[in-house]
Amino acid sequence: MSDELRKPGEIATQSGQYEITGPRGGGTGQERTVTKGEPLPPTPEPGQRYKLVDPTNRTETVS
Repeated sequence: MSDELRKPGEIATQSGQYEITGPRGGGTGQERTVTKGEPLPPTPEPGQRYKLVDPTNRTETVS
């Protein structure tokens, strides 16, 4: 789990569940699933960020 906060539009460095945090870093209880290499989606309110709370453990690729 990472304590690093990421802005909407940044590229996800890891797949998993990202929690939307408030402007001061407190959790909102809302999560988004994001795949590594994809941009983080827009947040509902200005000033919110994302925090990786549940990284995906799967490493194999699906064909």
